Amino acid sequence: MQTRKLGELEVSAIGLGCMSMSQSYGKADRKESERTLNLALELGYNFLDTASLYGQGHNESLIGEVLGSKRQQFILASKCGIINIDGKRSVDGTPANIKKTCEESLRRLQTETIDLYYLHRRDFDVPIEESVGALADLKQAGKIRYLGLSECSSETIIKAHREHPICAVQSEYSLWTRDPEYKVLDCCSRLGIGFVPFSPLGRAFLSGKIDDMSKLEDDDMRQTMPRFMAENFKENLILVSQLTEIAKRNHCTSAQLALAWLMQQDENFVAIPGTKHCHYLEENAEATELVIEPADLEIAGELFSAGKVKGDRYAKSQMISLDSDS
Repeated sequence: MQTRKLGELEVSAIGLGCMSMSQSYGKADRKESERTLNLALELGYNFLDTASLYGQGHNESLIGEVLGSKRQQFILASKCGIINIDGKRSVDGTPANIKKTCEESLRRLQTETIDLYYLHRRDFDVPIEESVGALADLKQAGKIRYLGLSECSSETIIKAHREHPICAVQSEYSLWTRDPEYKVLDCCSRLGIGFVPFSPLGRAFLSGKIDDMSKLEDDDMRQTMPRFMAENFKENLILVSQLTEIAKRNHCTSAQLALAWLMQQDENFVAIPGTKHCHYLEENAEATELVIEPADLEIAGELFSAGKVKGDRYAKSQMISLDSDS
């Protein structure tokens, strides 16, 4: 697989988001997850993304158990700053929690160093300089190699970068989620910070394979997201059907087209589509070799431009907690 620069890191052109192997998208089969992780390395994926939050440590443990002996073959990214106590999720960006979480993650991942360590969410009760200072301490101690931020505003990125150089920013970005285009992408470009789009396939919606919400499990996180509800869902399906037609013209799947569109936006973008299945892993990898007609990429981008996608990406209670540019 081709590689790209993510700050000072050199990683595969797309990475693997591992969250679905532990939570949020229905039950995962352990054996299939193991096969998927091993196949990822065989296909040339060398950038794996996890977090302490995913499955409350299960996801990190899975990676450590399955790939611990192959640790030198991949760049490992994890995250800290969101805690889950008795089923209640909250943000904790205090230095004490960041350092404690990192130690726990290192044990679960069976590694001495995490290559890229993100602050998962900004804690509004803690100055960002303090949170970043704790990450810098971890780097100084050799626990992590590079610092990252996730789902933050351009103002936060600038403040954090002044405290210590930030390697990468991770935010939701795809054909149907364009929020970072407002200020974040320009900010990252000016500061020389890499950008990692998560949910680049719109939580699988852009694959065209989700056409009936009743087929998803009750605890699937998409059941609570406005874009997947009622009339919003119906109207958004029309957009995906048009995306599928563009993909057919280019002899690829709509998921591959969505990834190709992202890769064409900037050579420093490294998307991390998530999957727990080998066949989708292979399909996503093939997107790195596609050559799509420029006119069709432009049409795809316009198809999902501002105001055309119906519904927010999260429920109102979650949208309020995001560190967004106003």
